[in-house]
Amino acid sequence: MNADLQERLKNLSPAERARILKALREEAARQGKPDAIPKRPRQDSARLSFAQQRLWFIHQLAPEITAYNFLLAVRLEGDLDVAALERALNRVVSRHESLRTTFSLSEGGEPRQHVAAGLRLALPVIDLRGEPERVRREAARRLIMEVADEPFDLSRGPLLRARLLRLGAGEHAAALALHHAVADGWSLGVLMRELGHYYGRYSGGGGGVGEELGELVVQYGDYAEWQRGRLRGEALAAEVGYWRGRLEGMATLEVPTDRARPAAQSFRGAYQVWKLPLSETERIVALCNREGVTMFMTLMTAFQILLHYLTGQVDIVVGTDIANRNHRQIEGLIGFFVNQLVLRLDLSGDPTFRELLEQARATTLEAYAHQEVPFEMLVAEMRPERELSRTPMFQVKLVLQNYPLDDLELPGLTLTPIPIPVQTSKYDLLFNIHETKQGLAATLEYDTDLFDAATISRFLSHYEAILRQAVEDPEVKLKALVGRLARADEQRQAVKEDRLAEVSVRKLRGVKRRPITGP
Repeated sequence: MNADLQERLKNLSPAERARILKALREEAARQGKPDAIPKRPRQDSARLSFAQQRLWFIHQLAPEITAYNFLLAVRLEGDLDVAALERALNRVVSRHESLRTTFSLSEGGEPRQHVAAGLRLALPVIDLRGEPERVRREAARRLIMEVADEPFDLSRGPLLRARLLRLGAGEHAAALALHHAVADGWSLGVLMRELGHYYGRYSGGGGGVGEELGELVVQYGDYAEWQRGRLRGEALAAEVGYWRGRLEGMATLEVPTDRARPAAQSFRGAYQVWKLPLSETERIVALCNREGVTMFMTLMTAFQILLHYLTGQVDIVVGTDIANRNHRQIEGLIGFFVNQLVLRLDLSGDPTFRELLEQARATTLEAYAHQEVPFEMLVAEMRPERELSRTPMFQVKLVLQNYPLDDLELPGLTLTPIPIPVQTSKYDLLFNIHETKQGLAATLEYDTDLFDAATISRFLSHYEAILRQAVEDPEVKLKALVGRLARADEQRQAVKEDRLAEVSVRKLRGVKRRPITGP
């Protein structure tokens, strides 16, 4: 079983794990899954994967958007060997073709990816040590954001850039930005592990002495060609048929907004941070263990209850990501493998939280068993009504990230992630959740054309209340849960109105009265 599925299924009973693995094996047999991904004939060029093709088309329509840039920023404390860090970064670039890839149209009009034989990535160093602390802090924030806010040119590359800031004695900040066409969240873990390995070899005058990492048997271009070749014919039709039956007739989720939806997405966004203390997170873990479900299933159930409360709808559709690394040959590659799944829950009647959790478990396990169909192909086959103001299939997404935030390591250094202010949003709402050593930590990204910050704060407050109630009483009925949320909103509105009335009274008391004088 690959590492992604091991993590996602770890809380399931042996019977449940056996059931999902059996379904995956049956799917593989139907598709005639080969034992190995073969090397492609041309090593300098390849077709695009289905996921890459979607980003390619978005880039052609709006090359200026940065919503598909992602940034890793860390503070480094200790005696940093800058030359070794740059050398290590370039060694990782030389190992992974995806980091040397650009995109262009062939003479036949087909988009293709091209791999440069070599690429030397510069690591610019900006010295801020002479600046006052306040100026240094603000300059560091601005310089880090510049790395992510500049659009990438997919046709020219490189599709990653780095910057290093000297902040003080033994203190640096590093920023690395990549385009999603060449990497995903899982890839960050691969990159950091390899960067740490090579930095250890090259730093301190080591000169590269030490064990070399194993050769990569295949590259991303090999996977893209393999994917294109196997997803066709009867096997593809059967998988698409499953999703068609699961999603046919689904309703568009209409979350109430603070402003009318614009004619087209601007991708402008912001985010709010949500954290759940370790003590409360452990209570959720205990609930998962008792019910035989995963953390993701519980978090998704609570999220869909929130959406039901906000919309009044019972047909709730939410998107999520899955690493989609079901082949051992690609677990250690940097590339854009992640696939999107569509999860649909029926909240009709008055089910208990436990009943909805069971439904979410069954829905999620089925989706895992049919995860190989690329989301882009599903959209093409199902042909949902397209609007420039909405993403296809779903507009709300929840992702439980399974790449580690706590385990960033470079030998001899202490690394601390630097929070990144998000200024873009690809969806109406995107809830990114991490399991950390301190408890659950999340960001709720939102479309600022649609929502105010106060509205998002209310959403997060309600979500936390749902989780707390579910932990206390999994048999709580949906209507009872929704009723509690409605009363909380009524109380919040009453307090708001009282405060407004107090302000009005204070203003009136401050008005000076003048006697009326005759003519």
